[in-house]
Amino acid sequence: MNHLTGIYLFSLTAAILSGVAAGITGTFVVTRRLAVMSGGLAHAVLGGIGLAVFLSFDPMWGAFAAALLFVLVLVFAKNRMKEREDTVIASLWSLGMALGILFLSLTPGYTVDLISYLFGNILIVTPGNLWALGILDLILTGAVLLFRRHILYVSFDEEYAAMRGLPVNLMAFLFLAVIAVAIVLLTRIVGLVLVIALLALPASAANLFSKRLSSMMILAAFFAVFFNIIGLTLAFALNLPSGATIIIVASAGYGAARWIKGLMKKRKSPGITSSGAR
Repeated sequence: MNHLTGIYLFSLTAAILSGVAAGITGTFVVTRRLAVMSGGLAHAVLGGIGLAVFLSFDPMWGAFAAALLFVLVLVFAKNRMKEREDTVIASLWSLGMALGILFLSLTPGYTVDLISYLFGNILIVTPGNLWALGILDLILTGAVLLFRRHILYVSFDEEYAAMRGLPVNLMAFLFLAVIAVAIVLLTRIVGLVLVIALLALPASAANLFSKRLSSMMILAAFFAVFFNIIGLTLAFALNLPSGATIIIVASAGYGAARWIKGLMKKRKSPGITSSGAR
């Protein structure tokens, strides 16, 4: 096996693992309408990356710290201070980006490839990234299997979940924390700028064909893995940016899914009309 084949197989493993995480997490994002929050978190993470680089730490640890801080501040401002969620998200989004740019500009001899964090590069993932993605997949799958009903109630009807005595606020925080971890890990694949698309597009495509949470997660994970593999293969073969190529494939896949759904509706319509006439 030559060197290029080894890189492709290594990246293919990352594509599969990240696709599973994106599919499951993206289902939470779509069903709970958290796309704007996820986008704000992804951009705010740049502040943690910039600070970590400035202090000569691993940028990924800075990203994790910034993501956790984003979630804590958002929950506190929304629940305790009664601030508008969109205002808090916009503020943290802008502040994180500004701090990231500031710290990176102040870093002497700055050598970290900022483009790889902004737009991702699946071809340079590390064994540590793979282990982290694999552990995240196991945690997500286990949590869904163990707490499926709880997740279902909180995802679609928080008031009913609260009436049943479920810890709605705690579960909402855990939802955000899981999304934060997934976003940080997925930045190595598609980058901070494009990560929200990898979360939203496969899940949105799955939502066209399934309204059940469990089947939607499975279908979203399948779509995400499929989009990742096709995008990776095209990027590898044509020497294209991997993150951008994956998102273009995902966008085309979502468009195709909507087209297929439209055809399915048209085929059903004549049958309904004719049966009504009889």
